[in-house]
Amino acid sequence: MKESDLIQSIARYLKTIPALFFWKEHGGMYGTAGIPDIIVCFKGRFLALECKVGRNTPTLLQAQTIRKITDAGGIAAVVRTVEEVKAIISTM
Repeated sequence: MKESDLIQSIARYLKTIPALFFWKEHGGMYGTAGIPDIIVCFKGRFLALECKVGRNTPTLLQAQTIRKITDAGGIAAVVRTVEEVKAIISTM
């Protein structure tokens, strides 16, 4: 599975949840380096999802950004499956 396939699967799941807002963060010259792949607002909570497949791991900048989000009171996680996202959403 490619990372883009995982992101699409997660997006399809998120679209099924009423009153949940999300967007896919796009990298490149107009994006901010290190920002997780999917940004979510649900029940007034901020959630950032960094999607990885296989043995891929976050870059140093991605790991630092995840830590900054959690230090600020948000939820940030590296996810590898839709089931992991479902588990996170169920706790919100």
